[in-house]
Amino acid sequence: MDKYNANNLNPSFILSDIKAEAEQKAGQGNEENENIGLFRLRTANVVMKDAAKKPIPKMLFDVLWFEGELCILFADTGVGKSTLAVQIADSISKGLPIQGFELEVLAQLVIYFDFELSDKQFEKRYTNNFINPNKFNDNFIRSDFSDAEIPDGVDYNKYLYDCFESVAQRYPACKIFIIDNLTKLRTLDTDKAKEAKPLMDFLDKFKKKYGLSILALEHTRKRDESREISLNDLQGSAMKSRFIDAAFAIGRSSHDAKIRYIKQMKERSAEKEYDSENVIVCKMDKPDNFLQYEFLNYSNEREHLKIESNDSKNELESKVAEILKSSPTEKVYSIARSLCTDENKFESFRVKIDRIVKRIQKRNKT
Repeated sequence: MDKYNANNLNPSFILSDIKAEAEQKAGQGNEENENIGLFRLRTANVVMKDAAKKPIPKMLFDVLWFEGELCILFADTGVGKSTLAVQIADSISKGLPIQGFELEVLAQLVIYFDFELSDKQFEKRYTNNFINPNKFNDNFIRSDFSDAEIPDGVDYNKYLYDCFESVAQRYPACKIFIIDNLTKLRTLDTDKAKEAKPLMDFLDKFKKKYGLSILALEHTRKRDESREISLNDLQGSAMKSRFIDAAFAIGRSSHDAKIRYIKQMKERSAEKEYDSENVIVCKMDKPDNFLQYEFLNYSNEREHLKIESNDSKNELESKVAEILKSSPTEKVYSIARSLCTDENKFESFRVKIDRIVKRIQKRNKT
């Protein structure tokens, strides 16, 4: 029989029972997860309670990379991404901070996926001309590509992802993965959003599934070294930045071939400390048998940028003005093509020409 049958209960009892049942259900809703397909629904208070049970993320490389984060380190080719990444791995494996940077975790396993250097190239960096090798901690595990063949009929990317999962399962105690670099993980161009998305989606889910902290290295697009580094310089930046928790970049100083600066590009676990007004300045050197970054000081990024002379600027602008005078509808791309002298720097040169054209057109209108 219906418990709310009017023949059995008076109206006051009915109202009180309904209210009590509603309160009970509401209370249950506050303590339980509700899953609807891909979505998990909880009250904000339950989220706060769940979060309080988890440990506070600790610094792995100062405020630039925290536990539980998918972080990207990017720089131009030859700047020294791998050098810094190996140094970070070495630091975590020993539980010893790099001078000038904070480390809050104890010594632990690190797996460094090195898809850049051969064994011999790695050896050269960490010896004195192939003698007196550096002694790494056994917590430092280095991985590279094996000679294994991909099984017939198996998609390369799926097989690659399965191999990462197998490593995580083989070393459940290891929570630090460093990947050098993302470009080597795709058969297609990771600078394109549609190609970058599956890889970044996998890394994000992989991190969460195994409770990992992942530092992934990536290249920059060709950039004008007279302007500040931005997140847009990261290959596939629009797509990759949606998935990552943090990012930092390395720039090369125009004043000294050995000087590098580190700039914080994205952060979620801390306030931004190392922006363009306060970059970390280091010297890349090899005092003994370990190629490394040596902390020097902090400075403004502008101090390290390439300075373009006024004569050079004026000469280029005059050439562009001449082209536009004879052919007012000439496209920026074709102007850049006709004036570019270094194919490797065409993209940054095209951006510069675009700015000059807009400046000239604005001046002509006035």
